[in-house]
Amino acid sequence: MWPRGIVDDISQRIRPNRTITGMSAILLTFTEDDAIDWSAFTAHVARTVDAGLTPAVNMDTGYVQLLGDADRDRVLDLTVEVAGSDFVAGAYVADASGAAFDRGAHLAVASAVAERGGTPVLFPSWGLATLGDEAWVDAIASIAEPLERCIGFELGTMFVPYGRVLPLDAYRRLLDVPQCIGAKHSSLQRQPEWDRLSLRDEVRPDFRVFTGNDLAIDMVMYGSDYLLGLSTFAPAEFARRDALWAAGDPAFHELNDLLQYLGQLAFRVPVPAYRHDAAIVHELRGWATSDATPPGAPRRPESDRALLADVLDRLGDWT
Repeated sequence: MWPRGIVDDISQRIRPNRTITGMSAILLTFTEDDAIDWSAFTAHVARTVDAGLTPAVNMDTGYVQLLGDADRDRVLDLTVEVAGSDFVAGAYVADASGAAFDRGAHLAVASAVAERGGTPVLFPSWGLATLGDEAWVDAIASIAEPLERCIGFELGTMFVPYGRVLPLDAYRRLLDVPQCIGAKHSSLQRQPEWDRLSLRDEVRPDFRVFTGNDLAIDMVMYGSDYLLGLSTFAPAEFARRDALWAAGDPAFHELNDLLQYLGQLAFRVPVPAYRHDAAIVHELRGWATSDATPPGAPRRPESDRALLADVLDRLGDWT
């Protein structure tokens, strides 16, 4: 058992009746002939906006690493048509293992988002991964300097091999970057995120800690906001859950438990295969014509389909 003091400390972190800021990574769906289903993409951006969540495009959920420049730009342009300037997008540099950090390349992709009115999420890269922790923060600050606003991104190596989760002292320096309005934290662990929330509250209360912990989506109870891939399975249900929390309705916990079960199922090892589960859900919900994924993307066994259909049946009671 945990020492009593630790349990009390965790319970004291809970922030009831808080309005949660939700950002949902948009799944990029494909047709059976390996083509991007652009109509399904724009429909899902609209569905996410209608639910009251901020769409996050060109993220891992949108296969940003597998897209060419033209497709990444088209994602941005179509998102603007649907969402206006109310979106965030991954600013991704397609470098290779062993590449040096290229500030110009990172600034170019971030500026492409900012010029369309969106907020760039400074995506990890091989070049950034070559830097030590302090130099990594300095590099983020150098990219952010000419921008009006941006979002940092800690991403564990279970998602991409060039990910980085900072030690807390380096994260403290990230809070000193004025253009950085928040950072997505995807370690899939609670304690580092609790530590970041405590530090945020002490140093810069307006800084957003966006949980990327799809295995613990109740981190919103403790003061995190979110930028999740899991919410692309069910944006309206996530928005409903968030409203229940703001209203102090205990039904929050029932709906959160069901959504968390979905997260535990979809984000098991290998973690990147969650995107195939998302594609199955989109097909089951009539949002996509197939569960196709791009070549090279990991897939789940067919047995997942029945499990996911069961979750959707139970979510039907909440819609």
